[in-house]
Amino acid sequence: MRVAEIFRSIQGEGRLTGTESVFVRASGCNLRCWYCDTPYASWHPEGEDLPVEEIAARVHQLDRRHVVLTGGEPMLFAELIPLCAALRPPGRHITIETAGTLYLPLECDLMSISPKLSNSTPSPGRDPHWARRHEQGRHAPEAIRRLVAEYDYQVKFVVDRLDDCGEVEAYLAEFPQIDRAKVMLMPQGTDPAALAEKAAWLQPYCGEHGLTFCPRRQIEWFGLTRGT
Repeated sequence: MRVAEIFRSIQGEGRLTGTESVFVRASGCNLRCWYCDTPYASWHPEGEDLPVEEIAARVHQLDRRHVVLTGGEPMLFAELIPLCAALRPPGRHITIETAGTLYLPLECDLMSISPKLSNSTPSPGRDPHWARRHEQGRHAPEAIRRLVAEYDYQVKFVVDRLDDCGEVEAYLAEFPQIDRAKVMLMPQGTDPAALAEKAAWLQPYCGEHGLTFCPRRQIEWFGLTRGT
C-alpha cells in the first residue's frame, strides 16, 4: 500500500473534532478535485510502498486510540482490509475518510464520507483528461448506499458558494436513507480568512436547514501544513 505519511495530530473535522489521532495517508486517488489540499496524495502522488505489517507497527508506535485512514483515497487499496483488522486490537477506534466512490468490506468504527459536488471538478482547460474522468467518477450511488447501510457514518460536503447548498439538497433527496443529523457542510478554503468569510453565510444556512456546520479546525490551528 502506498503511503504518503503517517503522523500524530488532532482531528480537525467532523464528529471527532479535537480528538488526538494517528493519521495514515494513502497516496493515490481516483478523483482530482481542483481544490485538493493534499496534492501530494492525488495530483502528484508520492510516498513509499509499505506492507500492512509495517504500517500497523508505525501506528502502534505512535500510541493513540483513534486512527484515521485517509488519503488521497484509501479505499483504492485492498490492503485496507487486513490493515483495519490489524489495527483493531486493543480497542482502537478506526475512521475511514473517503469520497464514497468505492466500497470495501472493512472493520471500522466511522465511515467519514465526503461526496464530491460539481464544484470539485477541475477546469477542462487545466486538464481535460482529469476533468472528464473526475466528472464521470465522482458520483457512485451504489457505493454510497452500501456505505451508509453497513457502517456508522458522517457525510461531509465541501461548499464553495451558496448555490452549492441546492446541490446538497438534491443529493440528499436522492438518498433519503441518509440521516440529516449526520450531514455536515464544510466551507471550501485553505486559509482562516477564506474559511471565516464562507462560514459567515454557511453556518446560518446549516442552522436553518437542520444540518451541521463543519469548520476546518486544522487550518485554524496549524495552517495548511503537511503532517497535521
